[in-house]
Amino acid sequence: MVDASMALPGWSSNARTANTRDTFEETGNWEEGHWFAIKREIMTLQTQFQEVRIIDTEEYGKMLILDGHTQSAEDDERLYHESLVHPAMLLHPNPRRVLIIGGGEGATAREVLRHPGVEQVTMVDLDGELIEACRKHLAEWHDGAFDDPRFRLIIGDGLAFLDSSEATWDVIILDLVDAFEEGPSEALFSTAFYRNVKRRLARGGVVAVQAMELSATSLEDHLVVRRNLKPVFRHMVSYSTFVPSFWCEWGYIVASDTHDLAALDVAACDRSIASRGTLAQDLQYIDGETMNRMRSVPLPIRRAFTRGA
Repeated sequence: MVDASMALPGWSSNARTANTRDTFEETGNWEEGHWFAIKREIMTLQTQFQEVRIIDTEEYGKMLILDGHTQSAEDDERLYHESLVHPAMLLHPNPRRVLIIGGGEGATAREVLRHPGVEQVTMVDLDGELIEACRKHLAEWHDGAFDDPRFRLIIGDGLAFLDSSEATWDVIILDLVDAFEEGPSEALFSTAFYRNVKRRLARGGVVAVQAMELSATSLEDHLVVRRNLKPVFRHMVSYSTFVPSFWCEWGYIVASDTHDLAALDVAACDRSIASRGTLAQDLQYIDGETMNRMRSVPLPIRRAFTRGA
């Protein structure tokens, strides 16, 4: 019998979780609770744009939290970032110039720089204070990417940057915080923005988008992203992977006028990985078979795609 007095208010009577340690409860509009037991607080910072919090948790290691929402966790950030970056990078036959909008932790850049043919990575992020915090406290994420000679950092608004830039890129990766909640990145999920992204793609270019939760019971935000992308690109493929610290199946989209992710079969994917230096040894999660699984979304989702995007 568990003494109810041991449990946190509203928490649990389970002996495994009933304790008095500090916890982080993720905020949201869902009718359920997401709690994480905290080993230690690392830092909290209110920037001009958002609240930044970094904690060390019992289950997932360090976690980056923005405005009360989990952004990435030490134990599974490789799963999130490999899934975001490599399908688009492998779909392009020779990605040399890559633009990242968002990606403050530096982990997206880290994954891009694993491809030996990459000559330049430009990252544009609005919040310089966030980047400095990640650079100082999340070395496991960026793994020196900020200091790579191929890397260029621009502190500024991604929308304004694309409006003013005349450069083009082979791959553009949109690693933005969740939209549709009046946050700083909401405008960067619009059809107008995607048209601007396309304008800055080199011939044969590919776009990768972080596209929020994608499960049979929660896909509304993902459908909005699809609807906004559909008028802009000839090919558009959704895929997903389960990210444990997010507690859900997470969605991504790759879009292009030239290359179709649906046509990249297992063997072709594995050949592409094998042709890129030490990439096969560097990857922890992605190969051809995994890519095949990520594209295989359940029937209710496919039906929703047919109806809605």
